[in-house]
Amino acid sequence: MSDNELGLFLRTRREAVTPAQVGLPTGARRRTPGLRRAELATLAGVSVEYVTRLEQGRDRRPSPPVLSALADALRLSPAERVHLHRLSKSVDSGFTCMGDAQPLREVRPTVRAILDRLEPAPAVVVNRLTEVLAHTDGYHRLMAPTGLFDGTHAPPNLARFVFCRPGARDLYADWDHVADETVATLKQGPFRADAHIAALADELTVTVGPAFADRVDTVPSLAAATGITRLTHPEAGSLRLAYESLELSADDDQRVIVYLPADDATAAALDALAGRRPGGLRAVSG
Repeated sequence: MSDNELGLFLRTRREAVTPAQVGLPTGARRRTPGLRRAELATLAGVSVEYVTRLEQGRDRRPSPPVLSALADALRLSPAERVHLHRLSKSVDSGFTCMGDAQPLREVRPTVRAILDRLEPAPAVVVNRLTEVLAHTDGYHRLMAPTGLFDGTHAPPNLARFVFCRPGARDLYADWDHVADETVATLKQGPFRADAHIAALADELTVTVGPAFADRVDTVPSLAAATGITRLTHPEAGSLRLAYESLELSADDDQRVIVYLPADDATAAALDALAGRRPGGLRAVSG
């Protein structure tokens, strides 16, 4: 975990809440995105000085009632509330549940069987290092033309691909957002307390520079579990893919990411990549 992950999370969530969402007047001369510290303090029933101390990392042990008040004021989702609780409990603890365990690279047969059932949808199993461990044929058809499977690293690594692959910025129409989510994924959990993630982070800090390192300092450690990824695919053209990230058992320390077409044009393009008649994949709203 970075030095002040709790403060970073609180600040970014404060800046994401609009005054209108909490019943405050917007005003014409606001310079702060989202809520001001004073507004959050009023909503949570604490002092401005205390909010400042939390965001700056000078107070890292808020009480449960304060955490609840802040969560309510910031309109946090259930997942964000769980994350806030974990951040407050893990500050300076020196404990990581992973210990020295090697990143698991074996995928259980039942998980592989689930992948088979997901065909022809693109779906992939990754571990905490964002290594590609298993995938559907649909995922290979989608990503092979982008060069994901061409690298010297085995297995392929999505973080290295996003930050280091020539052409990745052209592939991802919203590259900055994808880069933010990639860093958030690596930071979720022990981060640098995990020797394997720390080594990858050090590698990317050196090889990529500020595009990676600055995000480590500014992106909170909570990646979105669902969303839309836009690709400018070298063979299929513009694609809009709705994704769902599904966590497996804690013993697996892996997750399945499933991609579905977010519109009819993308559905047709994926069918064309597969050499199928239209209708193999149906578009979902998004």
